[in-house]
Amino acid sequence: MLRGYLLIFVIIMAFPFGVEAQEQSASTIKSLVATYKEDVRGPYLRLKWFCEDGTEREPKDPCPDDIGGGIQHANFKPSAINLRKTNHLYFGEILAATEIADVLDASNNYSRLKQYQLNKYLASVDNGWVLRKAQYYRGAIQSEDEQAWGKEFFETILRDDKLINKNYYLIRQALKDIPHNEDSNVAQQMRSQSKIISDEVASFMDIRIKIHGQPEVTDIKLVENYIKDKGSKLSSEQKSSLEELIATMQTYYAPMDFKEIAQKLGDITETNEATKRIKAFVSTYKDGIDSKQLVAQLIDLLSVIRTDLTSLKRGSNRLKLLDLSNAFENTLLVEAQKWKTETIGELLEKIDILSCAAMGTGLIEVWEYSAIENTLNELLTKEDLRLNDLNELLIITRSIVEWSSSMVKANYQDIVDTYTEFEPLAYGFIDDRVRSSIALSLGEAVSSLGAFVAKASNINNQVMTIDDQSTVRGLNPGYAFGELVVVDGNPDGVEVNTSKIYIFQKPPSDLKPVAGIMTVSEGNLVSHVQLLARNLGIPNAALSNDNLKELKSYDGKKVFYAVSNKGNVILKTEKDMSSEEKALFGTNQRSTNVIAVPVDQIRLDVKKVVDMRDVDASDSGKLCGPKAANLGELKKMFPDKVVEGLIIPFGIFRDHMDKEMPNQNKSYWAFLNDTFDKADQMRTDKKSESEVEAYLLQSLETLHKAMLNITLDERFVNDLKSSFKTIFGSSMGSLPVFLRSDTNMEDLKEFTGAGLNLTLFNILEEQKILEGIKRVWASAYTERSFKWRQKYLSNPENVFPSILIIPSVDVEYSGVMITKGINAG
Repeated sequence: MLRGYLLIFVIIMAFPFGVEAQEQSASTIKSLVATYKEDVRGPYLRLKWFCEDGTEREPKDPCPDDIGGGIQHANFKPSAINLRKTNHLYFGEILAATEIADVLDASNNYSRLKQYQLNKYLASVDNGWVLRKAQYYRGAIQSEDEQAWGKEFFETILRDDKLINKNYYLIRQALKDIPHNEDSNVAQQMRSQSKIISDEVASFMDIRIKIHGQPEVTDIKLVENYIKDKGSKLSSEQKSSLEELIATMQTYYAPMDFKEIAQKLGDITETNEATKRIKAFVSTYKDGIDSKQLVAQLIDLLSVIRTDLTSLKRGSNRLKLLDLSNAFENTLLVEAQKWKTETIGELLEKIDILSCAAMGTGLIEVWEYSAIENTLNELLTKEDLRLNDLNELLIITRSIVEWSSSMVKANYQDIVDTYTEFEPLAYGFIDDRVRSSIALSLGEAVSSLGAFVAKASNINNQVMTIDDQSTVRGLNPGYAFGELVVVDGNPDGVEVNTSKIYIFQKPPSDLKPVAGIMTVSEGNLVSHVQLLARNLGIPNAALSNDNLKELKSYDGKKVFYAVSNKGNVILKTEKDMSSEEKALFGTNQRSTNVIAVPVDQIRLDVKKVVDMRDVDASDSGKLCGPKAANLGELKKMFPDKVVEGLIIPFGIFRDHMDKEMPNQNKSYWAFLNDTFDKADQMRTDKKSESEVEAYLLQSLETLHKAMLNITLDERFVNDLKSSFKTIFGSSMGSLPVFLRSDTNMEDLKEFTGAGLNLTLFNILEEQKILEGIKRVWASAYTERSFKWRQKYLSNPENVFPSILIIPSVDVEYSGVMITKGINAG
């Protein structure tokens, strides 16, 4: 018997506590999702009673009243519970079973709340998703319990003014998904139903595109006529689905129920400016008012609800007012599509009003709208609008459309990216949210303005034969020829090729050089990718999501792509190229437009850690890189406003590179130089550039791996520890710091190498700091860093990294300050 206990003990020790918390792979989760879809109970295990006193009972043994009663619902399979622990993933959420703070999940950027919404979307477009068969598992979820929980959830979180002000958009969106008053997200239901039908019946696709892109009340007639025309070819299930879609559309396009609005208004027990204006609106509304007037009145209500919501004290009243806000938005979406403009003046008026709607519905912040409101008013009230004025209006209003789309992405992109790894359908969620917002109508109006301005300016794009070319605009001038690759999904798994032209929803975070690029989400204009693309003359343009989908049919074709200095964009197939355009690519030769990294004044004699107070801008490229040198300059100018810092100069890096490299019988530095010498000899021997690059990448990978394990000099480590105490007043390992790569190739006049090497954030432990130093040094020899440098530098072997170490700072936001007009040529 003793041997049995010993065996159990050995097994337990072999699998220590916490092993179940190891994160599960995307392929494992994908298999689990597939299993749930085919299981009649999905992620659920069985039904139980959950009593107020914390006990659980069997389904036929309800909680007695004398212990406070309880509720009945399903519990979860061990696999679903484990997924929560390992990956923080919540499938088939049952709200009534959870604590309010747990679902809000504020400490994880509201992940669980957003997942609930994404789960609802997936269920709507994929026949229940993980609940495909469990939808019919009776008693698993009790709708009345879910609604009661939802009501308490919103009444609780809406007492928090700070939460409302910071997350107004997210809260309004959650109201559309979390049951709390028997309302439903009719707009999403309409789109989901039309998608499911078109997936099954190919001939319905044109109507689906219309419903998704330009929804109008006349779409009901389109569907009715479709049933008449195709009736004999449709199954009974397909007819039933189409009739359900018509019923949903009739609900969506139904006129406002003023009796219901008045009743909801009467339930609000406090009065503020918003309730007064809603009351006045209800009492003065007359049938027959045109869409333009109704849109203006609704936007006024949406704006005042947003700005005046927190003047109500009770969470229950705030909830009712926000429900009215969502009801007004639903009507606004319909009426904005009905409002047709005939003149440029009417178009500008519509854009002005819908821009305010973006603020009222949470798509842009109040301060963002305030920043452009006066400029908009000044331009729109001008008696004599000139072309320059229209261009300025176009830039501003395009920004509002982009900010609106970015609000959706800022809230949900992280969760969508996580889910897309194991469920590709998740990628459609953001597009669905954008299309169900006023950004759709605003984007259409701004596109019309763009087309008018382009025609007046004689700036015409030639992007294949796609519609709405005014939404395409150049960012970086240049030209390229190569295979077109359209990536309609998560880009991070795409291995890019320097000879191809890519269209992305958003550029990968670690994009390597490409021949050309177009993106829906252009990103920060001073992001590392944008700056590097400018350096190399890589043509870069922004386009709309609809543009991307239209260009999907050209994926894999050879194309000519060019962006002019003024922002014109040309994209044409190889057969349509002119002889002049073909001549640009007649010879394939290595670029001679390269520069040398200056090393004539570099100081490699300084082999001690340097106090940032002891450097200034004149030390840039000599002792250290420009980050440390310029920050040292600022420290001298504003000693109380700039953090302390210490610098590991070029000399310490070079000193370590002179150590012997394992298994090579030479130093790291000699290995590096021999590598580039051999590459030069290969070129002399007429080897192809692809062969040379393959050799270089293989050798640099060997160097990179070796440098990660380089032995740090003991004197340097002791010097670093001493400097921590002297400069930061703390021992190494007790203060979190940033390790910022700072090379001699950054911020050169002709080239910026910013972002090519590694920066490590918030590193605390002593050992991780020491390992981090080696990682930062080694990052100069990664494939991505080399490929960008190799395109432009004649002596890439002379790239020297210094490291700037500064304390971490507790911030909510950080970024880059730029001057106005960076995207206006």
